[in-house]
Amino acid sequence: MDGLPIGPMLAVFVLLILWSGLFTAIEVAQQHLLAQRTASRASDKPLAKLSFPLDSLILCNTLCRALAVVLATLLAIFLCEENGPWAATLGAGAVLLVFADYFPRTLAQRYPDAVLSFGNTLLAVPLKVIYPLAWLLSSISGLLLRPLVRKQQVVQQSEDDVPPERHDDPEHPSRTHPVSGIHALDNITVNDILVPRSDVDGINLDDPIEEIIEQLRHNKRTRLPVFHSDINQVEAVLNTRQIRHLLDNHALTREALLAASYEPYFVPESTPLQLQLLNFHKQQRRLGMVVDEYGEVLGIVTLEDILEEIVGEFESEHSLDNPHIHPQADGRMVIDGAASIRELNKCLGWHLPSDGPRTLNGLVTEALETIPESAVCLKIGRYRLEILETEENRVSKVLIWHTSSAPALTPIR
Repeated sequence: MDGLPIGPMLAVFVLLILWSGLFTAIEVAQQHLLAQRTASRASDKPLAKLSFPLDSLILCNTLCRALAVVLATLLAIFLCEENGPWAATLGAGAVLLVFADYFPRTLAQRYPDAVLSFGNTLLAVPLKVIYPLAWLLSSISGLLLRPLVRKQQVVQQSEDDVPPERHDDPEHPSRTHPVSGIHALDNITVNDILVPRSDVDGINLDDPIEEIIEQLRHNKRTRLPVFHSDINQVEAVLNTRQIRHLLDNHALTREALLAASYEPYFVPESTPLQLQLLNFHKQQRRLGMVVDEYGEVLGIVTLEDILEEIVGEFESEHSLDNPHIHPQADGRMVIDGAASIRELNKCLGWHLPSDGPRTLNGLVTEALETIPESAVCLKIGRYRLEILETEENRVSKVLIWHTSSAPALTPIR
């Protein structure tokens, strides 16, 4: 310990504290700007966005703090001998709290654009390079967390645990009264009804303009997200009515497309539907980009989605019009794995668990805890499911029926 290089170690310690403070400031600035994008309708100047994965930022911040504590402990033991550990604990803790946490947070909240722009310029390339390591650690933590997550009691669930159902016959689906739908909005969030990002139609500005024109010709939606390469890089929302006259003669340009677009409106996934309905009215919007706590786009939600949740399905024929549902002659149903569980319950009057996975594929995968193969059967309450097709690591077709409407023809796994 006598030959310990005090000067260089102090310099490295200070450098680690500064880097940790920078990482903290960037994370807080990103969260602050996300809140601004959520709360405001549009801004004259586009707000800065994080240009590298947040997992890499968290990994680097953690490493800097850990190394700073190690160096502080070595220095304190050298200078204070037997009192070194106590001195290191108090000194390093105080320095980290002030210079790597409180001060950077205050600075980032006052100047979020400047902090995030500086971080993007300085750290975009190195943090993208170390992302594979951050992703690996994040995946390991997810695996360790899986046994602690409460699982849906769906496989081999006792029929005594299922509440009595009415009108479970697909020909007589239950109907939701509009007033009860309004009261239900208090317990439903945007995350429950969003259209997943994998199902969102959008305009990729990196595609050739000819492909964009052809896509718009066959599109039937009024509003489409506009993004670069990935929907996480959403730039605007296009009003297709304003550019339809430019499609027939191939007069559409990227400049005209962007001129017919407006700033995207971001919605936190945990927003209650009742509040979001008011926000749509207040902001004069009809479409919102749903984001999680890290700013990742999860999907979209529209005013029509919320209104449909209020009024429910009034006609029993709607279940037959659902493109994901294919009734069979024997009363059973062949349903696409991408079908929303909430939509199935609403269209068919079923009571499949809807407080976990949002799609039928997610419900089956969680129940089996693996990617199932075809011909696998399982029991979910009073329902029987048989996997008909799987593709690309997901369930694509499921044969499902209620025990009161059709016999179980295949043994239950």
